[in-house]
Amino acid sequence: MEKMKIGRRFQGKVAIVTASTQGIGFGIAERLGLEGASVVISSRKQKNVDEAVEKLKTKGIEALGVVCHVSNAHQRKNLVDKTVEKYGKIDVIVSNAAANPSIDTILETQESVLDKLWEINVKAPILLLKDAAPYLQKGSSVIFIASIAAYQPQTSMAMYGVTKTALLGLTKALAVEMAPDTRVNSVAPGFVPTHFADFITKSEDTRKAVEEKTLLNRLGTTQDMAAATAFLASDDAAYITGETLVVAGGIPSRL
Repeated sequence: MEKMKIGRRFQGKVAIVTASTQGIGFGIAERLGLEGASVVISSRKQKNVDEAVEKLKTKGIEALGVVCHVSNAHQRKNLVDKTVEKYGKIDVIVSNAAANPSIDTILETQESVLDKLWEINVKAPILLLKDAAPYLQKGSSVIFIASIAAYQPQTSMAMYGVTKTALLGLTKALAVEMAPDTRVNSVAPGFVPTHFADFITKSEDTRKAVEEKTLLNRLGTTQDMAAATAFLASDDAAYITGETLVVAGGIPSRL
């Protein structure tokens, strides 16, 4: 990350990134911070939050960490309140938190699991925005982290894919609702070997099979996702709203 020449597009801006103590979320928080943002990171465990804040601070990033399980109404409100208390406003929200609790087929998925998938992947982002909306500045930006699975849900994670499809619709609908002051876009990552997607790297064969599905013959990195997210959140994308940027190495998504 440091080797790349990056700008300061977020100087003076305040960004909240959910589920941001590791993986794609952490990569995004780090990128926004290196570009000058004050970043507010969150995840479910205090220890993880503290460690991630320390990592960011060693890179000279202004960071605040708040424990937040996105399906907990009190913790969501606290995330927004603490941000506004410290920084007085919100310019960027990146909704990255997601769950994939089951590999069952859709018709075999228990109702409680369906509820959890909708609750965390679709409903929580809406409720977080409800809390945050009064503090969003003119020219602010909301980014949902969707998935390549939104376009073609894979068998082992079909319902997860469907919740990500819902995010594409939510992006369109909220772009209309929050215009002209706030832009709303999505990033749809391809395969990125993180803790969340460790099935990719569990076996060399799986890894190779996934790599071969891409045109660029490699897996994505958290930095790839962070760069795309930072672009959409920045004024470089000032005339882009209601769109989804697929960052998947050429895995087919749509025409």
